[in-house]
Amino acid sequence: MSAAPVAVVTGAASGIGRETAVVLARSGHRVAIGTYSGDPHDPEKTLAAVQEVGGEGAVVEVDVRSTASVDAFVGAALERWGRLDVAVANAGILREAAFATMTDEQWDDILQVDLHGVMRTARAAARHLTAGGSITAISSIAGGVYGWQAHAHYATAKAGVLGLVRSLAVEYGPVGVRVNAIIPGLIETPQSSDPVNSLGPDGLKRAGEYIPAGRVGRPEEVAEVVGFLSSSAASYVSGQAIVVDGALTVAMRD
Repeated sequence: MSAAPVAVVTGAASGIGRETAVVLARSGHRVAIGTYSGDPHDPEKTLAAVQEVGGEGAVVEVDVRSTASVDAFVGAALERWGRLDVAVANAGILREAAFATMTDEQWDDILQVDLHGVMRTARAAARHLTAGGSITAISSIAGGVYGWQAHAHYATAKAGVLGLVRSLAVEYGPVGVRVNAIIPGLIETPQSSDPVNSLGPDGLKRAGEYIPAGRVGRPEEVAEVVGFLSSSAASYVSGQAIVVDGALTVAMRD
């Protein structure tokens, strides 16, 4: 059995998930690239990017709405490489829906992926992680910091991720497993570029004008923080929610 560490990343076909797979591969991790069959993005591009930096990866289908599917995803990494060191719960969906007319199904769809999916990923991974292992969950400034009109279900899920992370950090700290969250600000991804359910290209451009950093973020800028939290350099960092937003959430608007 090789000593090279192993990571699993959900939602790795594009955006933050793809860049996270690349960052982890560059640091020597073998990466299980989690992809969902309904995702229009090509996970083979993630695999190619992993291989470009000299890494080893495998594309594995996973539906985070299903416990059996998530367990099989983690199991596939264990079967292929014999160990698990890092889990990144990144898979998420975003849908606009006014609260007054939101159906139970719309509410449940978001929470099944954006909160329960994080729980399932963390639970499946935690059974196999040992001292030095880490779990990182991706939250959002919507719910993690701000509210967001017509996205109450999304913000609720992302706020719930923070409570989950804090509790798991306490529960798994004694066995040496660290659990953290990242709260991305406005990051240019396929999801945020959706003009129907999110800001869209024009909205992102306008946002860049009031973010103190002068622009929206790039997926790799979030991924690099995941890489840090997954490394021994973050050996005493656990239970934290790190905001990556170009100072958006601390700025007073004129």
